[in-house]
Amino acid sequence: MTTSWNSTERFDRAAAEWDENPRRTALAAGIAQAILETVNPDSSMQAMEFGCGTGLLTLALAAHVGKLTAIDTSPEMLAILQKKIDTLGISSVETRCLDLVQQPGIITKLENLDLIFSSMTLHHIADTKALLERLSGFLRTGGIVAIADLDPEDGFFHDDDAEEVHPGFERSQLHSILENAGFGKIAFKTAYEVHKTNRSGILKTYPVFLVTAVKL
Repeated sequence: MTTSWNSTERFDRAAAEWDENPRRTALAAGIAQAILETVNPDSSMQAMEFGCGTGLLTLALAAHVGKLTAIDTSPEMLAILQKKIDTLGISSVETRCLDLVQQPGIITKLENLDLIFSSMTLHHIADTKALLERLSGFLRTGGIVAIADLDPEDGFFHDDDAEEVHPGFERSQLHSILENAGFGKIAFKTAYEVHKTNRSGILKTYPVFLVTAVKL
């Protein structure tokens, strides 16, 4: 089975205008607040974000952890984030362009992490099980994963009907995958709701969950 769907070129093309969508900035702010309230991160934490994009969530959480490695497969997205980091003079965030599932051999200094988080990335990964097992390997015992993504949706959330994605996740199924990947204390909550006119022309509400779990 393919472990990831390659959307790199699409995200590269969208990078320059990514932050101009107010729905994306509002979503990032909502997810950041949910993570802050649920995880209560602090400056002792070594953290990683996967699927960081242009850093909307990255920069909202960077000041709340010690060191943060921001990972994405799109060099254009990362270039925008790096420009923000340089402009703001942030020294605690490092960007890395790689695929966590497909390129395990080149990943270094990503062990014994305290926190791994992401927003709206998991549904782009074909093999959910493989990714969560990989994330478990990066965390120290007691480390936390915090993932925000879509509840099951009607298949019309994404504007491009050719894009390969999971149409959201059943919470019970994701709970089982996390358990099998070595996590416990698994908890879900609705963190945000996206209101958008989908590609079928219907105004819909799409709930976004935040799941947190602790490596056992």
